[in-house]
Amino acid sequence: MAKTKELSKDTRNKIVDLHQAGKTESAIGKQLGLKKSTVGAIIRKWKTYKTTDNLPQSGAPRKISPRGVKMITRTASKNPRTTQGDLVNDLQRAGTKVTKPTISNTLRPQGLKSCSARRVALLKPVHVQARLKFAREHLDDPEEDWENVIWSDETKIELFGKNSTRRVWRTKNAELHPKNTIPTVKHGGGNIMLWGCFSAKGPGRLIRVKERMNGAMYREILSENLLPSARALKMKCGWVFQHDNDPKHTARATKEWLRKKHFKVLEWPSQSPDLNPIENLWRELKVRVAQRQPQNITALEEICMEEWAKIPATVCENLVKTYRKRLTCV
Repeated sequence: MAKTKELSKDTRNKIVDLHQAGKTESAIGKQLGLKKSTVGAIIRKWKTYKTTDNLPQSGAPRKISPRGVKMITRTASKNPRTTQGDLVNDLQRAGTKVTKPTISNTLRPQGLKSCSARRVALLKPVHVQARLKFAREHLDDPEEDWENVIWSDETKIELFGKNSTRRVWRTKNAELHPKNTIPTVKHGGGNIMLWGCFSAKGPGRLIRVKERMNGAMYREILSENLLPSARALKMKCGWVFQHDNDPKHTARATKEWLRKKHFKVLEWPSQSPDLNPIENLWRELKVRVAQRQPQNITALEEICMEEWAKIPATVCENLVKTYRKRLTCV
């Protein structure tokens, strides 16, 4: 809401004079062209404090002048990676000493908030153009088309590592109690590689890739798991298969295999993991697995399979329903 213009001292005094002369708030408002509520507020202030002057404001005075606010806002807007410490130093050189929390509290009303920078793929101009082309070609596709896509990808899940980060409620000096800790080992304690797929109807098959995947292994995975997934998900005739542009996926032998199997493949722009909704599903799986804290590779694999099967079909459905919104962010 825009800040209203402050009444002049003469106008405020005139309101009091008219009130003392016996006029009502409505009459005063009509005579001076003011709202009745404004007139009433001035009169109440006069009755309480015997003055219409601005009263001293509560709280500590602002440490950063309006000019200082403009300076740090301009700096943070021009270079988002500027740290709070940098801004503290800038103000100190200008003669104003503040703390880092003051910087955050000052910039927040200006619409600037300190956040973790998103990690995104490094895009070359050719990648940007390919992504834009893909988005423009499919932006108006009906929702039913995306419901007929099987999305696929591979991911790595660590036994102990960043996937197991979580917060706990604990008392003072209880930080090392076993129930308040997450075991960690050097190099993450091992990991497993998974291949999975899903559609708007729910998760498809999830398998562990136990060896270094090459083109032949990838085709074997598709041969044993893609069509069974399509049948289990009750995909409509003419369903479309999505995978990224990993060399194993785009190898001539793989393309030929897909052609012979009469699988329709969604043309995919390189460096576009953010366009694949299965990334959100991987995140869902990793959070679920981390909550169960597996202690060895065998348990990690078992828990991955169990939690993947538990992911509700509604989660998958919502990821596909909002796909058009994802394209508008390209």
